[in-house]
Amino acid sequence: MAAPAYVGNDLAHQRDQVRWFGGMVGNHVADIVERYGTDSNVVPPVLTDYIKGRKGYDYRHHGKAGNPDTEFVPDEIIDRFCVLGPIEQHREKLAELEDLGVDQFSLYLMHDDPKGTIEAYAREIINH
Repeated sequence: MAAPAYVGNDLAHQRDQVRWFGGMVGNHVADIVERYGTDSNVVPPVLTDYIKGRKGYDYRHHGKAGNPDTEFVPDEIIDRFCVLGPIEQHREKLAELEDLGVDQFSLYLMHDDPKGTIEAYAREIINH
């Protein structure tokens, strides 16, 4: 599994830095919804609901913090698909993912503190 990870205490800032991921995932969800519709069992309502506000997507901003095409992405989606917050929250989320069968996790570090996140993972998260 791969997802954005950002270690720190300013959750609002972290969400803004990785909101691009919700927009990127929104592209894939939109493709699935177009194929299967919003009333099928293929796409959960939590996903079809969040892309209702999607107005389009400009790939020139793809994978970048501050992507203007991701304003529709709510914090709940970011929290669902990203690993944010202080060290303990990372440990908890990774343990939940492990319980679900995830045995490899890669970090997307497209935000303003990749070095801090890598150092926190090396010192405080990987060995726990």
